[in-house]
Formats: sequence, structure tokens, C-alpha cells
Amino acid sequence: MTIREGGIRRSTTVVGGVVAVLSFTQNALAQSIEEATRLETITVEGNRLYEMLPSETTGGYGVDAATVGTKTPAALRDIPQSVSVVTRDAIEDQNFSTLDELGRRTPGMRVLSNDNGRSSIYARGYEYDEYNIDGLPAPMSSITGSVPSLAAFDRVEIMRGPSGLFNSTSEMGGIVNLVRKRPTREFQGHATGSLGSDDRRGAQVDMSGPIDADGRIRGRLVVDHTEHARFVDHNDNDQDDIYAALDIDLDEATTLGLGYLHNRKDIVVNNGQPVGSEGELLYGSRSDFYGADWNDFESRSSDWVAELTHRFDGGGIGRFAARYVDREADYNYAFGGSALDEDETLSVAGAAGEVDQQALSLDASYSQPFSAFGNVSEFVVGADHKRYDTDTRSGRSRGVVSGRVTRDELHDLAFVDVLGNARASGRGYGDTETTLEETGLYGKLTLRPVASLALIAGGRLSHYDVELTDRVADDRQRRSDDEFTPYAGLVVDLDANHSLYASYSQVFKPQTSYDADGDLLEPREGEQYEAGIKGSYLGGALNARASAFRLYDENRAATPDDPGADYSVGVGKMRIQGAEFEVTGSLTDQWDLIAGYTYLDTEIERASTTRDDGVFLLMPNNIVNLWTQYAFADGALDGLSIGGGVMAMSDFASSSGVEAPGYAVVDAMIGYDFSANLSGQINVNNVLDRDYYNRVGGVNTFNMAGAPASAVASLRYDF
Repeated sequence: MTIREGGIRRSTTVVGGVVAVLSFTQNALAQSIEEATRLETITVEGNRLYEMLPSETTGGYGVDAATVGTKTPAALRDIPQSVSVVTRDAIEDQNFSTLDELGRRTPGMRVLSNDNGRSSIYARGYEYDEYNIDGLPAPMSSITGSVPSLAAFDRVEIMRGPSGLFNSTSEMGGIVNLVRKRPTREFQGHATGSLGSDDRRGAQVDMSGPIDADGRIRGRLVVDHTEHARFVDHNDNDQDDIYAALDIDLDEATTLGLGYLHNRKDIVVNNGQPVGSEGELLYGSRSDFYGADWNDFESRSSDWVAELTHRFDGGGIGRFAARYVDREADYNYAFGGSALDEDETLSVAGAAGEVDQQALSLDASYSQPFSAFGNVSEFVVGADHKRYDTDTRSGRSRGVVSGRVTRDELHDLAFVDVLGNARASGRGYGDTETTLEETGLYGKLTLRPVASLALIAGGRLSHYDVELTDRVADDRQRRSDDEFTPYAGLVVDLDANHSLYASYSQVFKPQTSYDADGDLLEPREGEQYEAGIKGSYLGGALNARASAFRLYDENRAATPDDPGADYSVGVGKMRIQGAEFEVTGSLTDQWDLIAGYTYLDTEIERASTTRDDGVFLLMPNNIVNLWTQYAFADGALDGLSIGGGVMAMSDFASSSGVEAPGYAVVDAMIGYDFSANLSGQINVNNVLDRDYYNRVGGVNTFNMAGAPASAVASLRYDF
């Protein structure tokens, strides 16, 4: 019969293994005949996806399983929501170094560009405000520069839409899970260097292997330095990453994993362009810098990860994991404070801040496959806890200098301590401390009453505390409550390659915005309905999905109609709906593909303010992503690989009335394996040198011109 084992379909004649010892003697045979003794089948189940190989080992763009939003590894066809996995080969072929770079080229995602590592990443109209490392969350935001780089990770798993079962206080956009590169049992390593136009440079060393003689202790070290392209004058963006990991086999069934990640960013901030005197975007001037040459953003972050996993007899898996994050960021910059006048002068605004943030996340879970109705089902139960502490001091100024200046005069502006001035004057100064703490109990059951049907049900009981201390106003607000978030889904196999799915999920989001009475707004509440069809081909190497979804979001904080108000109101009810199509994976051993289309439509169904929710205006109705790569394996072209792709979107606008037309950007790459150990690659971005804007904002700032045509060459040596 056909069964599933931990979400992977396979054919077999027994479930688990049969252990029997028969002694054929005349006496025993006679006794068995007389007593009609019946030997029982002993069934042992296990989720073999826990042993799935990393994508750097399997190669290609195809991974048929993920852990994002599921807690236990599951086949993509068995997850009744939209999930994408970007493998290590896909990351390297497209030359991504940060998560926001990856997001710009991933189906279903929208990036509001800032400096690389400081952008805002969205899906279905909502920002990803957390990212997970091996299932453990921590905050992610542009203001702290906490968008991660990718040097330490084997693959990126992306779920779109809420997952309140395991991340109940996260955003509705979904979850991003970064799966760490793990130490290997055999020695391996590589060194990579890159050099490109617009002063782009990079270097990386990655080494892994056993530390002791019998391989019980294994280690990995990754060191990476990246200097991003500087196509905007004066805009520098350097980052350094260190990743160290140990995996220790305490016994045959127990493994302790330890990891440390450190990131440093040093950026001369580019805050975008103003519009012209008639409200027009400044095409043809994408290298123009509207800031002071002392603009500065610096951040440091350290992540510690620990994971203890035990494999029980009978297939159960127990896991306890912890992640602690310590971050600090400070910034001080001047930028355009108005649109350009006809004489090409503008006023000057400023922003500055200091942010200290600590985050702790803990998770303990137990999963167990079991036999029911002649099929393998599975349950997972667990508890988790997270605490985010953020201490922020910020200052803003609408008039850093009196009068108006030219762009060159803005470059040469004498240094201004924006934060210090705001603190001294009391105007535009903020000093707040925010704490979010949540503890939850969760459980999920995947039941297969027949081989072709999976019924999934779960729930989470959460207790949360959110506290906001405003030191300037000498005010403290706190809200505490319990919430239950249910989850339900089903997957119906149509045949060996296709499944229909449907799901319902909820999420809530405590808020730190004030209402008119000075009280914290009630938490936002969201829910999503999703249905679609998934396909898996070539043994899971190629996966396809077509889906439709509808989300409802209530009580989201928004600006009231009163332009002078210093409080927020909850948007009554938002409806977001759309459709997605995606094909990802390997068509052959040499041919890889990522293709997707996203349609998004938003509407305020019940409004408590007449103002539009501006962020949704920045979401195009249509986005297309395509990337394909082919590696020649025979004849004179053996060792050559070529690739190319396009990203296109329809028009979008900002709440300030700045509009940008749609655009399409074409990228390409060519690679060659000079030997078994040495390979080279050239990536060319914006091949057609399209002049476009990938983000618009106010009349004074955040109108971000897209990068011009550029190229970067890299060499890699494997040892």
C-alpha cells in the first residue's frame, strides 16, 4: 500500500519494520499448527525529513520540504499554505548577500528599498517584522539595520500569510526562517573573492569539518566581508559577518548544536531623492545624493543559538532550543526636507537615533509519528517563550538649517548633532522603552484517515504582556491578555504529483500606538483563508503552486483625519486578497528555474478614518519574477553555465501622491568551472540599463532610484 512517512510519499509493503525470529523444528511447527499462533507486526515510524540533506549538498534549486510555520519538517505539498524555499545554489547564482536583495527577486515578496540590509520586506501587503533562525524568532526592522546577511545560511524558507499557531504575535505577512549552515562530517571549505563596478567588493572564507578523531564534534566557521555597490554618490555600505558553529553528538540519539553570528554594518545613509518643482520624479539623476557627507548609520548585532535534539525509540523527536540577540544601532543624517524649487534648492531635514535591543526566544517541542487507519499520522506539542526589549532615543528636525540649500551645499553641510539638538530643545525628541513578552502552549495534529487525505488541526494559547514607557512624557502604559489562535487545514492528493489544499489561520499583534485618550490601542486581529493546488515532480526536485487567498485585518493603527493629531486610530477592517503562481526547482540536473506571478488587491471595508492606509499604495497589483540557469555538462561547453531573469511590476504610488510607473529589469550571469576546485562567475544586473524607481515616498525623500547596469565578477576555490 502507499503511505506517507513524515510528509514524504513513498511506496512500500509494510509500515516501519517487521522483527520476527522463526525456529523451524518439527516440534515448533506442530505446536504452531495446533495453537494457531499469530505473529503481530511491530510498526516503527519516523519522520525521515529530520535527516534531510542541506541544499548545499543536494544542489540545484529544488527542495521538497521545509520547517517554516510547521515546527516539524514537512513536504511542501503537505503544508496547506504558500511556502517558498530559496536554496544555497539559487542564492549564489543570483549573487545575493542580504535578505532584502533576495526578497527583490523572490515571488510573492515586495521590498521597499533602502540601503542593503536596511530595507523593509513585505508579503501580501504586510511587513515581515521578525525573522527566524532555525525556528527561533527575533525582531527585524529597517531602523535597527537588522535585515540579515546570508553568508551563514544554507537556505531561506518563506511562508506568506499568518501563522498564528507558532508565531501568534507576528505580522500577517508571514514568517521568514533562515536555516543555518551546519558543520559537516567530512572536511570541506571554500574561499571566494569578488570585484565589480560601482566599487563593489567582497571576500568570504567558509570551512567545515570534524574536530575530533571520531567525528563526534564538528565545527564550521564562515567569515565574510562585503562592500555593496555605490552607484549613488557618497553612499558607502560595508558589512562584516562572522559565523561559528559546533555540533556535538552526546550519544547516538542526542545532538547539541551551538551557533554564534556577528554582524557589523557601516553605512553612509542614502535617504532617497526629493521630487522636482512640479512633483515629478527626477529620472536621469539616479546617482545624485541628497544628504550630508557625514551621514552615518552603524550597527552591531550578536546572535547566540543553542539546540538540543533527541531521537526517541519509536520515531519521536524532542527538541529544546534557545536564541539570544543583542543589538545596538546609532544613526545621524540629514536629507531633503522639501521638494526642489525651480532654482533647484530645498530645505534640510534631519533624523538621528540610538537603539539598544535584546531578544530572547525559547522553544521546547515533542513530535511523534504514529499509525492510525493504516496510515502514518503525526502530532507535535510544545511550549515557547519570547521577550523583546527595545530602548530607543530618537530625534527629528524639519529645519536642520535655516533657509534653502543646493544639493552641493547639502553635501558640504557642517556637522549637526540632530539627536543632541532635539534632546536639548525638547522638539522632535523621543525616549521610549518597549517590552513585548509572550508565553504560549501549542499543539498540532496531522491525521490521515485515508492515504490520500490529510486533516490538520491545531491551536495555541498565548499570554502576552506589552509595556511602553515614554520617558519624555513620564508615562507608562501596559496591556496584558490571553489569546487563543486556532489553525485548520486539509490536503487532498489528486494523484501521485498533485494535491489540493485549503487552510484557515489567525494571528494577533499587540500595538504600542496611543489612542486619543492616551491608552494603548487594542491588539490587531487578523485571519486568512487560502486555497490552492500544489504539484511536486521529479522526486520533489521541481515544485509548483497556484493559490488564492483572502486576509482580514482589524484595528490596525493609522493616522487620523486630523493632520495635527499626535495619536493613532484603529483602521476598522481591511480586506486583502489576491492570487499567486510559482514554479521552483530543477527541471534536470543541469537546468534550474524560479518563476512566479503575484496579484494583490486591497480595500478598507469598514473605516474609522477616511485616510487611505498608505503602505498598501506601495504594493503593485502585479509582480512577475523569473530566473533560470543552465549548466552544460557535455562536449566543448562542459563546465559553462548561463543564467538570466526578469523582475517586473505594475505601477504604484505613495500616500503623498508620488506616483511611479511599472518597470521591468533584466539580469544575467555566466559561469565557468576552470577545474574541479576553481570556478568563476560574472553577474550583470539591469542589463538594459533601465532608469526606474523601485520605491516612492514623500515629496522630500524615500524616492529610491533603481541601480543602473552593473557587473560583478567572482572567483571561488574549493578545498
